[in-house]
Amino acid sequence: MALAGLALCTAGEPVSAQSDNWGFMYDKSWVRYLYPQDEEKWWWDQAWWDDGKLDVPRNYEVTVEEISYQSGDTEVPAYLFRPKTGEKYPGILFQHGRRGLDDLTLRHPKRLAARGFVVLAPDLWLARFIDKFPLEHDATVEQDAANGIDFLLTLPFVQGSKICTVSHTRGGYITLKALVSLGRQDDKVACWVSYYPHLQDPNAPEPMQIYKYAPEAEELKVPALIFFGEHEQYQRHRPIMFVYESLKQKGRDIRLIVYPGVGRGFEFRPRHVRTLADDLAAKDAMMRTAAFLRRHLQ
Repeated sequence: MALAGLALCTAGEPVSAQSDNWGFMYDKSWVRYLYPQDEEKWWWDQAWWDDGKLDVPRNYEVTVEEISYQSGDTEVPAYLFRPKTGEKYPGILFQHGRRGLDDLTLRHPKRLAARGFVVLAPDLWLARFIDKFPLEHDATVEQDAANGIDFLLTLPFVQGSKICTVSHTRGGYITLKALVSLGRQDDKVACWVSYYPHLQDPNAPEPMQIYKYAPEAEELKVPALIFFGEHEQYQRHRPIMFVYESLKQKGRDIRLIVYPGVGRGFEFRPRHVRTLADDLAAKDAMMRTAAFLRRHLQ
């Protein structure tokens, strides 16, 4: 195996020099994994590299209340998280995925609020009497999410005239539809963030889930940030990469971060199955999400 690695080196060039050119994103000396974030190294921090400086996170005590809003004839229950200071902060709609809202997934909107945001987390499954982990997709929930955006902007402690959305799994598709098909990206939403989003109609046939993506993704025009782990399932990994590459070619503002060593659910996997890689990825993603949201909501 060592000889296989040596065979890739340029004649006369030591192995260490060739490794410097490759970087270190590989698990075998003859295989190179170059993720999108390492193509341009936009994450490079000269202040850290030269002077050891680290960004200091914003931390706020958070209050939560159970509220609801109307979506047509349906009352949508929701959780509202916000800093206890009583001041105004930018608004975020957090959209759950197939799992729904529970003790694990509710930690995500709370952590967002602890960074200095007002976060509305609607429970679309409970509103429509949908069981957790549904296979089929009820398109009416897309309007419920869009109406949640409208409702959030009416709250007196939300700062500014636009909000952003943060989602995971199927919540990525739901917010995509709310922004594109239901027009909320036109004047009410400043950016879209999603963790390992489902970017295909869940009711589409299996080949469409693997080889295609929802055509609405082509029309996403607001700045976008996507996270997923290198061990993500193939049928989710492939459409995300396709959407990223397509929007990049269109000149859209989109960033994709792939975390080595983790799979789906890295931000909420419980302690008995959690790894250090999960924790590092979750904390880094939260810091980058907060900075991204703040930049586009100021």
